[in-house]
Amino acid sequence: MIDYEERGRVGLITIDRQERRNALNGEHCASLTEVLRGCHEMRAVVITGAGSAFCAGADLVTRFADGDAAQGGGDTFRPAFEIALDAIEEHPAPVIAAINGPAMGAGMQLAVACDLRVAALGARLAIPGGKLGILLSAKNIWRLAALVGHGIARDLLLAGRTVTAEEAEHLGLVSRVAGDALAAALALAGEIAAFAPLTVTGHKRALNLVAEAMMLGDDARAELSALETAAFASRDLQEGMAAFAEKRSPEFEGR
Repeated sequence: MIDYEERGRVGLITIDRQERRNALNGEHCASLTEVLRGCHEMRAVVITGAGSAFCAGADLVTRFADGDAAQGGGDTFRPAFEIALDAIEEHPAPVIAAINGPAMGAGMQLAVACDLRVAALGARLAIPGGKLGILLSAKNIWRLAALVGHGIARDLLLAGRTVTAEEAEHLGLVSRVAGDALAAALALAGEIAAFAPLTVTGHKRALNLVAEAMMLGDDARAELSALETAAFASRDLQEGMAAFAEKRSPEFEGR
């Protein structure tokens, strides 16, 4: 469930699936997009998770339930997730991630897509794609590298490094660390909401335009898209999903 409330000129979006540690599926991503597109009058938006987690990532239990992962079928999450992240970028106002607990996999990608990130003491962030056979999209890889630099991005993606909130702040992955991430994020959003909205909106759009100008060329994006498609059609992905469901270590073959 995606909850939404307005606190003055600040919109608060809460991912509330505490029984799944706020893991997302395609339906939740679509709801998140709908909420984001419907609150363009807000001067700042905060995204957080209910309970003790920010977002545990994609709901791997149900992700491929409706189709054959080896054929790329049944994965309604991936396209809906990409649209939701684009909706964050396209929102005219700053979107702040209040990382109140673990942000894993797609949860960390969600936070990276936001304009600012406030992490709670004790929060952990990681993208363990290599443990599951999942390859990030070109745009999400680019977002991460643009935020923290290629060296740290390689550590996070190739070595599957998990970082604490304090490490994330040192690396530039999060903007601030606080005892209460939501309270700190709402306070920051309130400050931003009091600024001249045309200035804030203009700065966000300008920064996005600079980012787009620096993004990968068409050929590179096409090559990365082909790699992503191959990974999602691989036997290793099936093995990764099966190992996750069976709570065992995967045995990858590289095909």
